[in-house]
Amino acid sequence: MTSTFLLEIGTEELPADFARLALSQLEDLVLRDLKDSRLDHSSLVVTGTPRRLVVQVESLQERQADLTEERKGPPLAQAFKDGQPGPAAVGFAKRCGVDPTALEVRETPKGPCVFATVMTPGQTSRSLLQELIPRWISALQGRRFMRWGSGTQRFSRPIRWLLALQGSDLIPVDLPDGDPAIRSDRFTRGHRLYGGTPLNVADADQYSSVLKSAGVVVDRHQRATAIRAAIDSEAAAIQGIPNCPESLFEELVDLVEDPQVLRGRIADRFLQLPPEVISTVMQAHQRYVPLDVPSVEPDPLRLRADAVLRPEFLLVGNGLSTSADQITRGNERVLGARLADAEFFLAVDRRQPSEERREALARVTFAEGLGSLRDRSERIERLAEQLLITLNLPEESAAAALRAAHLCKHDLVSQMVGEFPELQGLMGGKYLLEEGESRAVSLAVVEHYLPRGAGDALPGTDAGAVVALAERLELLLSIYAKGERPSGSSDPYALRRAGNGVLLILWERGWRLDLLALLQQAAASWSELFPAFDVNPDALRKDLSLLLRQRIVSQLEEDGHSPDLVQAVAGAAVADQRLLGDPIDVQDRIKRLQALRDDGRLTAVQAVVQRASRLAEKGDLGDDQLAAEGVVDSALFESPSEQGMADVVQRLQPLAVSRSYAALADALVQATPALEAFFDGDQSVMVMAEDVALRRNRLNLLAVLRNQASVLAQFELIQA
Repeated sequence: MTSTFLLEIGTEELPADFARLALSQLEDLVLRDLKDSRLDHSSLVVTGTPRRLVVQVESLQERQADLTEERKGPPLAQAFKDGQPGPAAVGFAKRCGVDPTALEVRETPKGPCVFATVMTPGQTSRSLLQELIPRWISALQGRRFMRWGSGTQRFSRPIRWLLALQGSDLIPVDLPDGDPAIRSDRFTRGHRLYGGTPLNVADADQYSSVLKSAGVVVDRHQRATAIRAAIDSEAAAIQGIPNCPESLFEELVDLVEDPQVLRGRIADRFLQLPPEVISTVMQAHQRYVPLDVPSVEPDPLRLRADAVLRPEFLLVGNGLSTSADQITRGNERVLGARLADAEFFLAVDRRQPSEERREALARVTFAEGLGSLRDRSERIERLAEQLLITLNLPEESAAAALRAAHLCKHDLVSQMVGEFPELQGLMGGKYLLEEGESRAVSLAVVEHYLPRGAGDALPGTDAGAVVALAERLELLLSIYAKGERPSGSSDPYALRRAGNGVLLILWERGWRLDLLALLQQAAASWSELFPAFDVNPDALRKDLSLLLRQRIVSQLEEDGHSPDLVQAVAGAAVADQRLLGDPIDVQDRIKRLQALRDDGRLTAVQAVVQRASRLAEKGDLGDDQLAAEGVVDSALFESPSEQGMADVVQRLQPLAVSRSYAALADALVQATPALEAFFDGDQSVMVMAEDVALRRNRLNLLAVLRNQASVLAQFELIQA
């Protein structure tokens, strides 16, 4: 027999992130424990609303199948004495719950042993679920769990009721540690505005319809579909483009039980504010959906919203449909108050020049021992100057970068950024443009925060990229000089993200920057800047090099490259100078390897080079020797295959020296037949010849080939 199992954990309003993330946790727990309990079932649905987490299991067995096990006992010689069960057999039988006479003797690889056949009767699913349900609830994890009243139960919000049914039968479950203690019942609760009367659920299959009649759309997917369709429909009706990031949309789904999408209006005067200010207030603070004007080019330096935002906005309500107008007016008033605050902050900020704000940074501490934010700005400016010496950018871009580095943090003490930290950099650029700074300088200030995280946009201008690099390098140098390091999941200064940002910017701009030399020079400067930290410049450089090496490996893998190819170009065997002397180089090499693998040419090259490398290890030629001259004597050749190999390394030598990776890869592919002939052809040679001179000559020839191939990659690390 099977039936539907229903569990509803009823709570006070849950935080939207927990309401979403708890579902996958709960699904994993239920699937695992039902499997471990040998309870077969068909579909499993885990869903929820702000006031409940729900599990529905279709066709759940009402009883476990009986379990038959074969258990091995002691050897026959120990178990029986004179044909009768001895103490060992009696004890084994007792542990298995069988009579000693029921034991069987069977042959095993270690000789005859006694066995017991143990049958465990299946339990009812109801009795098993009584034990599992409290464990599932206690196992859920989330941020900022709480206790309530005088109880010891911990959960995201107070648990107020528990519904547990198997078909039409109630599963009695107790949660004694809450305040008050909870005992399961067959009652649920509807939408708060539909009255607080408990709703009887006679059968688990009636659950959704009972809640629907009480104003609750319990199916999260159904709510999401309805909200998405309504947003798109309302936006299309007024020719707007909904600006609803996925994170906001997911939150909206978990904030309502009976969604209705309503349309409000922004007062005309507030459309004189910058568009990002309005969008930030609406999205981050009020959970509204702004509507963009179609076909308008984005411009982060735009000062007014009237050309890019429609005066209407959308909100997802959770009230009664009869109160829609009242709900809309109330939200319009709330939005108006928040935008009036923003209007005031903007007016105050406009009365203070950006240079004055920069000086005011001296009153704000950056981090203990690292001075003020103005001190940090000066360090960023210094690093920007160092970068510009190396990068050799056009004079206009260099001047813009220096000016932007000087002013990049001024808005951190502005009223607007104080209220809306998400707008830092963006407001700084807008204020500078208003004050007459060039667009290049203003845009560089905006862009120096990019990328803010994985998948974010990168700086679009040279000046912005320079300041972004300087800002991240300053953070790494200063925090490392202070003695702090990221460890495990702890990275309070987002140093790993800063390292990723450095690499992504260099890769995207195509700048060949010697990071190792830059770090060496900067580490010496930082040891002078912070004598109290007793900084060892070499140790600081090495630690930062290690971080950047790790970020290269991590970023290449995140970009989708195979771990073996990543290790071949950026593994521990690759020297710091090779990897950080030009971070573009590693990109060039892994792309070339990936191309060889994609078109099926890598395997043959890899096999030959790996064979050559293994043999070359038996010699003593250094790994920096890229030419055969002086280490290989053609007069000692005994076979045409040796000359063929020498011709190969002769062709590869200039390509390896110049690091012409595409040509080097192609030449290795073309040389594969000659290399195979050297090892296995009709005129192949014995590398480990008895004659010492011959052996050394051949090993040196292979070592030169290995070294030339290693310019592209450590082929021994590539998997077949």
